Amino acid sequence: MNNPQQRLDDILKKLRQREFRITPQRIAILQAFVSTDIHPSVEYVYNQVKITFPTTSLATVYKTVTLLKEIGEILEIGFPDGRNRYDGNKPYPHPHLICTRCHRIIDPDVSLLDRLTSEVAQATGYQITSHQVELFGVCPVCQKK
Repeated sequence: MNNPQQRLDDILKKLRQREFRITPQRIAILQAFVSTDIHPSVEYVYNQVKITFPTTSLATVYKTVTLLKEIGEILEIGFPDGRNRYDGNKPYPHPHLICTRCHRIIDPDVSLLDRLTSEVAQATGYQITSHQVELFGVCPVCQKK
């Protein structure tokens, strides 16, 4: 994980430049996203924020997530059952490896994705502007169970 404080400062700077309000609750929501590598759900973040700010609503967290997605500072990882998880540390296209048993998500460090994107663009004539690659499997911990 990169430096969470630097990541938080960068997002806050971007929000200020666009004249969005910076509330203590919003800062707490941002901290919950950037200080973890577990790809949290909105509910997870909500529960973290409620510890410090018990009057924070789930709607506040959802509104902040929507804002962060709009400004490109969070990446949404969708699941077929409708649940979503979020990556607040790497808000750019990169692969995710998802365990089908425990639902743990990791960011594998692989270099083949750029080559794949280039090959797909060449083969189809598409100008690739973004991508989302999710690989599903069973993590080593679940394999041992």
